[in-house]
Amino acid sequence: MSSVKQVQVTFDCAEPERVARFWCEVLGYVVPPPPEGFATWDEFNRSLPPERQDAAFVCMDPSGAGPRMYFQRVPEGKVVKNRVHLDVRVGTGLVGEERLAALEAECARLVALGAVRLRLLPADGVEESCIVMQDIEGNEFCLD
Repeated sequence: MSSVKQVQVTFDCAEPERVARFWCEVLGYVVPPPPEGFATWDEFNRSLPPERQDAAFVCMDPSGAGPRMYFQRVPEGKVVKNRVHLDVRVGTGLVGEERLAALEAECARLVALGAVRLRLLPADGVEESCIVMQDIEGNEFCLD
């Protein structure tokens, strides 16, 4: 039996490059170099048929440890809650007020990038606190 070696996370969205660049800022990811033979991604994009231009964008963990993120344009907008979401782990190992301070600081940074804070889920004796947020196109994620 073979095992999965890598995972890619794919987002359906209206503006792939805009959403990808947002997640680059959130996660410290980078845009990979353009395909061989192209000096820039814009040059590559212009080489595509009109219907494929601006249809997708990619970002990746510069260390190679995290999953590649792929953003693809779809015609329909988001209508319901995500069935899968990302947990951005900023409070790992922290508890109580120290954890809340780390979550709030990262929340403020991400709101400045265009994210929306939805609600704080306070610690309940079993789970630590987290903040539920939305990215720039309304996809839910948690600061955990």
